[in-house]
Amino acid sequence: MFSREGVTWRPRRERPRHDPGPGGDRGGGGRGAPTERRQRGPGQEAHVTPRRGPGSNARPATRPASLQRPGGGRGPAQEPARLAATEPDADRRGYAVWVSEIMLQQTQVATVIDYYNRWMQKWPTLQALAQASLEEVNELWAGLGYYSRGKRLQEAARKVVSELGGHMPRTAEALQKLLPGVGRYTAGAIASISYGQATGVVDGNVIRVLCRLRCIGADSSSPAVIDRLWDMANALVDRSRPGDFNQALMELGATVCVPKAPLCGECPVKQHCRARCRVEKELALASQKLFGKPAPVPDVEDCVGDCPLCPPATEPWDSSLGVTNFPRKAAKKQPRAMRTATCVLERRGCRGGPEYLIVQRPSSGLLAGLWEFPSLPLAQDLQEEKEREVLADHLQAWMGQPVAAKGLQFIGEVIHVFSHIHQTYVVYSLPLDGDVTLDPASPSRWVTEEEFHASAVSTAMKKVLKAHEKQHRKETSPGKGSKRKRGAKPQGAGSTCPGTQLSLHAFLRAPTAP
Repeated sequence: MFSREGVTWRPRRERPRHDPGPGGDRGGGGRGAPTERRQRGPGQEAHVTPRRGPGSNARPATRPASLQRPGGGRGPAQEPARLAATEPDADRRGYAVWVSEIMLQQTQVATVIDYYNRWMQKWPTLQALAQASLEEVNELWAGLGYYSRGKRLQEAARKVVSELGGHMPRTAEALQKLLPGVGRYTAGAIASISYGQATGVVDGNVIRVLCRLRCIGADSSSPAVIDRLWDMANALVDRSRPGDFNQALMELGATVCVPKAPLCGECPVKQHCRARCRVEKELALASQKLFGKPAPVPDVEDCVGDCPLCPPATEPWDSSLGVTNFPRKAAKKQPRAMRTATCVLERRGCRGGPEYLIVQRPSSGLLAGLWEFPSLPLAQDLQEEKEREVLADHLQAWMGQPVAAKGLQFIGEVIHVFSHIHQTYVVYSLPLDGDVTLDPASPSRWVTEEEFHASAVSTAMKKVLKAHEKQHRKETSPGKGSKRKRGAKPQGAGSTCPGTQLSLHAFLRAPTAP
């Protein structure tokens, strides 16, 4: 709930938010770490009601914890979060908020709810998570994107248990310093929401709100602007209810001060918004020009040059954009193109169904520790024949037996877009008749389709299997029958069998005697 000057505002729905922190807070992968790009879903309707946990002056629930349908109704998705909100144990409160905040980075709320609930049901405490295996963590995280987040979360939980006596750090400074994968934003969110520390937070929604409030037109992703925004957030935060204030500020950006078509008329702080004031001034100026009145003398603040927070002179005000002139961002880099050959190795299982061979990726780098079909990167502009040859050589070295390039069946191409990688998987399949001696140095296993989907595999690999199964159904489905070719004569000369369409000449011809 956001309250200023007697105006109370309750947010109604939520949208994805992003962690802008420059210190590698994005899921522990650092700025620009690859993530799976997701399609936006419809905004999740919500009504946020502050709820205080024992021993805390701030609401310990996070956005998954606070999702509540209009009218007060709750769904089953809120049950684990409601438990976290009323949890008297400060460490469990902090842990619940931590999990929620990490999952929400780069991922929409509607997607996070199910993952959050399953995670908290399986590992309700730091101690439970610390005892889990990385394979279990990856399996639950699969499909959520930014896979290093789950790994860093578990690493940090183990550190809390083994080195900090199982107790969460209580301040933003200690959280950021002691826990791997926790950056400036996540530390501020945990400290303010769970422990009542009067510290601000800056995420994508807060950046948008503050840039419009103060007419900050410089690149909002630059370190200088980010530092200034943090100073502003720390100065604005309500000292008595920092958790509520921070969440309300983020909800203001998520529901009212949205990127496009903001609801300025409903904004509780519109009277303080310099961007809105700028729009009104531009409209007044345009009206004066229309009626031939002299232009007013510009304000002194409009005459000051070289301001590090003002829009550059090369990017003038666009009257058609209004307040959405702010914030401004540097041009986004185009994702680099990559091609990877992938082979679906299939054999008949002991129960008669198909089994697929999957191998484990290295423990570091993109999609670290996840399982996939045997794959290798390809050079750009490689001919299909050469692609088959290099893939066959890769499989031969890995399986220890000859693989004929001509035996690889081309399935198609599967495209998957990460944050800065446009990945094209060139998919082949290879059915195997007998047993294969696998390289013991490379972790691998045969799995059924059900076991494949239960394993820690990326969304991209699920797309690959789907393409393979689609091709298999196409090849094995019975033909639909051939249609008569255009111009072919019907059975028998002059045949007039029921259902046979006559030619125009036959139709107009006089009937013959029997």
